[in-house]
Amino acid sequence: MHYPGLDTWMRTRRAKSPDKAALITGDGEIVTYRRLADAADRVSALLCARAIGRGDSVAYLGENSPEFLATLFGCAQLGAVFVPVNTRLAPPEILHVLADSRARVLVHDRGFADRLAPLVSAVGIAHVIETGDLSGVETGDLSVVEVGSEQREFAAGPDDPAAIIYTSGTTGRAKGAVLTHGNLTWVAINSLVDYDIVSTDVALMISPLFHVASLGMGALPVLLKGGTIVLEKGFDPGRALRLIAEHGVTMLSGVPTTYQLMADHPDWPSTDLSTLTKLTCGGSAVPTRILNAYEDRGLHFSQGYGMTETSPGATSLSPAMTREKQGSVGLPHFFTEVRVAAEDGPGVGPGSVGEIQITGPNVFAGYLHQPEATASAFTPDGWFRSGDLGFVDADGYLFISDRLKDMIISGGENIYPAEVENLISDLDGVTGVAVIGVPDGQWGEVPWAIVTVREGASVDTASVRGHLDGRLARYKVPKHVVVVGELPRTATGKVKKAELRSRFGRS
Repeated sequence: MHYPGLDTWMRTRRAKSPDKAALITGDGEIVTYRRLADAADRVSALLCARAIGRGDSVAYLGENSPEFLATLFGCAQLGAVFVPVNTRLAPPEILHVLADSRARVLVHDRGFADRLAPLVSAVGIAHVIETGDLSGVETGDLSVVEVGSEQREFAAGPDDPAAIIYTSGTTGRAKGAVLTHGNLTWVAINSLVDYDIVSTDVALMISPLFHVASLGMGALPVLLKGGTIVLEKGFDPGRALRLIAEHGVTMLSGVPTTYQLMADHPDWPSTDLSTLTKLTCGGSAVPTRILNAYEDRGLHFSQGYGMTETSPGATSLSPAMTREKQGSVGLPHFFTEVRVAAEDGPGVGPGSVGEIQITGPNVFAGYLHQPEATASAFTPDGWFRSGDLGFVDADGYLFISDRLKDMIISGGENIYPAEVENLISDLDGVTGVAVIGVPDGQWGEVPWAIVTVREGASVDTASVRGHLDGRLARYKVPKHVVVVGELPRTATGKVKKAELRSRFGRS
């Protein structure tokens, strides 16, 4: 039996809802499903004319746009593999992605041409294509190529590669996670089930689509269901509030900082937010002060946990359980299983910390060109080893303790930075926090807190330690607090703790 992959999505949507708005661009232009499907056909024809087919990698460097999605689906229709490139990478990092993925084609926005010229020659890219306007007004390649009879037919199977998403590389050079048509289809289905996505939903997309969460759990489920995406190139809190009211946005995804900046904006009290019914937050637990600000407006969060290798969803916490299970990332997605296991393999009971392991049709196929890394990422019985520590409670709800590599061992005691960070983030004036281990002659290492603060706020070691007094064991309380202007982050918002450890005394 054949199970259709992403290669069929646009053709089917064009038949079922041709005149429905698929996308609303930053300048207010409406792109219907018919237009998006036609654009995907043009991309497919363009690539086919350049002898691109099954298994060939097509890199894409550009901001959120209709062309991004048209290229994704155009690749899928040929069996080519879509490789979105993080636009915030430095040239050597872009070079690594292009070389490692063995990209034969590079599609890019006009603004990146100068940066890419020396890289293309270095890795021998066969074809470079500049994006154009879908309306056909401009003359970019994607807008003028006609679909030819020579376009190849391709029927994707669930195990065929659809995309290669490069991990953030916080512990070294980024690895390419191979996501199949089955992976991306099932993560979209999990999202439909657990977040109640419907065809009348309007999703505001403020995060970059090269981020797997924005793609796998944002854009794809909405397009699968036939909803509408308001597609933004970036995030501005005031503009986001205006767009919510203007377009009747029902869905919004972000990280805690996103939601905090919106709640702190002068337009927050006066903006009509009555259409919002689905708020999802990832990256870390939602601090109490943010929960309070949104609940005061009648808004409630879904939270979750995942990673690139799980496409990315692994668990979700429903809004109904946000308070009762505060700090939890929820239960496994409908078609996904999660367990917590000891270092030697056996599962551990409720309340015991162990490694979080995941299985399901959304778990990736492996790391590109890295069989040893792929093998070590899975247990002997086939579960993906997340490298994260956590525990489940008596009801099966998962709580994240920390990354194995980020755990601090002080005087023989394990300290999980996430636990400390969650409490510090509730301190008034703190806008960002990272807890790291710093070498100590007596204890081996001790925790330090690196924080950013709101303008005009006063936060120091004494205030943080006072805030934590009685809430944490003394050995977990940071010995020192450093206020910085900005925390180093990846494009997906993760704090680069390795960089902080290097800066403050531990490599």
